[in-house]
Amino acid sequence: MAGFRSGLLVLTTPLATLAPRLAPILTAAARLVNHTLYVHLQPGMSLEGSAQPQSSLVQATFEVLDFITHLYAGANVHRHLDVRILLTNIRAKSAFVPPLPSSVQNLAHPPEVVLTDFQTLDGSQYNPVKQQLERYATSCYSCCPQLASVLLYPDCGPGELPMEPLDVPLPSAIRPASPVARSPKQPVRGYHRGAVGGTFDRLHNAHKVLLSVACILAQEQLVVGVADKDLLKSKLLPELLQPYAERVEHLSEFLVDIKPSLTFDIIPLLDPYGPAGSDPSLEFLVVSEETYRGGMAVNRFRLENDLEELALHKIQLLKDPSHKENEEDKVSSSSFRQRMLGSLLRPPHRPELPLNLYVIGLTGISGSGKSSVAQRLKSLGAFVIDSDHLGHRAYAPGGPAYQPVVEAFGTDILHKDGIINRKVLGSRVFGNKKQLKILTDIMWPVIAKLAREEMDQAVAKGKHVCVIDAAMLLEAGWQNMVHEVWTVVIPETEAVQRIVERDGLSEAAARSRLQSQMSGQQLVDQSHVVLSTLWEPHVTQRQVEKAWALLQKRIPEASSDP
Repeated sequence: MAGFRSGLLVLTTPLATLAPRLAPILTAAARLVNHTLYVHLQPGMSLEGSAQPQSSLVQATFEVLDFITHLYAGANVHRHLDVRILLTNIRAKSAFVPPLPSSVQNLAHPPEVVLTDFQTLDGSQYNPVKQQLERYATSCYSCCPQLASVLLYPDCGPGELPMEPLDVPLPSAIRPASPVARSPKQPVRGYHRGAVGGTFDRLHNAHKVLLSVACILAQEQLVVGVADKDLLKSKLLPELLQPYAERVEHLSEFLVDIKPSLTFDIIPLLDPYGPAGSDPSLEFLVVSEETYRGGMAVNRFRLENDLEELALHKIQLLKDPSHKENEEDKVSSSSFRQRMLGSLLRPPHRPELPLNLYVIGLTGISGSGKSSVAQRLKSLGAFVIDSDHLGHRAYAPGGPAYQPVVEAFGTDILHKDGIINRKVLGSRVFGNKKQLKILTDIMWPVIAKLAREEMDQAVAKGKHVCVIDAAMLLEAGWQNMVHEVWTVVIPETEAVQRIVERDGLSEAAARSRLQSQMSGQQLVDQSHVVLSTLWEPHVTQRQVEKAWALLQKRIPEASSDP
């Protein structure tokens, strides 16, 4: 039995006993579920007997918080799974204890299969137990009508799951602001209103730990700040960040799934303090090890404005044992964005081009390193067309653009030998939109015609992949000349430094050049593949080889014959 899109895992074993068994349980669940796995904690519940099993409250203790962290950390091995631990019946210590929900909770992805670690006495798929499991699942959550059930212990096989508890303490997941001694069984205090903040790009398991702890601490309302605008500029590969609305949509779905009884106020975070620095009704702030200093700064800001300090709860980072070179050793969105480099981000464009030639349009802001990427692609077998060289040909005396440019801008742009002085011409058009349009209206159609002639030469030489290296590819409207747009990105500060060193320009002149071009974000928004030359040359080479290998798999058969 396998291939369910969404499933519900009901864990009935006491947490201390269950902790060392999580890895094989998650592995078994991952074999059955392909997308969303909801986890419902109900330690000590029995599925035997005739009485309908009832959901009961689970006291939120430090052991529970540590277990949730441990579970999400283990789930990180199964990256295809979107794991969500449901917190409906987990309650922090509070003067107000709301009753358990009496109605069935609607989940974003109704489970198609319900799984459990409950052990039957005869060690087999005991049908009455399975029926009880299905009845219990459907009494708590919205499930698909034809709900299937699986008892994981028999499915895993004899000896695959340890039957005795292992004396291995869970790592500490949460620490109060003061370094006080804490017992695993110590109840966690609940608050009325609190806050948590982050970028929440491509919601991952470390985010889920942070949000889950915040949801357990909050009894009524949780304010969630989502970084936007200026706060994104310092992020690695910001061009690959999900748009704000998309991040909020995924975040909202997750929060409503795990604790629908809370009121969520999701707002854009535009400065380091956000509502945590100014809202007098907030009582706590959940931070990570990385953002703890920021939390302390928020409290200093509140004191300066005659507000009470927030109780800070610091969450340990989740380590990523599979991180690669130049990636962080923690579970991180920036690492996920790095892994996107070289991959196809959206379906390729299919313009009317020769079937036996697949054309890549390679672009990027000035200084991005796209020409070095073009050379790497050439070494892998691509036919490269350099639009700058075509421009030089077009400008040369007797070239197709020479006379129109001289007529438009006058003979004072010429050297004594009659060659166009590109520096003088450049000074005329840069910063002058009207003059620049006159020039591009002349040059872009001419270069496009020369590029098509070069493409014919590529076909004649038996090449099957052609790369047009063009900084102004999209501005010139050459998308219809290519099957895919590949963009090379680097931070603007790095681009300015490279332009200054390469061309001998001032920093102001380098920035002016970049401002006359489309931004990296605008380019990426219209791109199929993104690369970056931010790291060492061998890292760029690996990206290019990855992109090339994936390209070979999707090129139509007509253009991939050796």
